[in-house]
Parts: sequence; structure tokens; C-alpha cells
Amino acid sequence: MFENPRSPRVVTLGSISFGRSKTECTVRSISAYGAALDVAADEKLPNEFALTVIPDGSPRRCAVVWRHEKRIAVAFY
Repeated sequence: MFENPRSPRVVTLGSISFGRSKTECTVRSISAYGAALDVAADEKLPNEFALTVIPDGSPRRCAVVWRHEKRIAVAFY
């Protein structure tokens, strides 16, 4: 859904921001349409937030598509 299975997986850091809060995440995969992120298990994230891929990105608005333990998938809009 988020990546071409033949393309190499690149793991990078990201920053999630919502309201006045900010937390780091690991970007497991990313495409033009969305991303899979690893977050801290105890992190309480809203259903919509801004994701910045470090170091090159500007914030992108996204919505959570699914959650499973420490991993979430988001769609960009």
C-alpha cells in the first residue's frame, strides 16, 4: 500500500506535531500518499497531525488510517 516491494526500505527520523506538542517517530516507509510510522507505545496521538521527515521535509498534514501497537499508518491530505 505504501511502498513498492522491490524498492529498498529506507528508515529515517520524523517529527510529529499537534497543537503545542511535538514527538519523534521512525518513518518505516513513505510514499506520495502516506507513511508507516513507529512511535512510542505509550504515545497518545490524535487522529490528525503534521508529520515532518527529518532533515529534508516541510510539515505534511496527515490522518491515521490504522494503529497496531507501536506502528501507525497515515494518509497525507
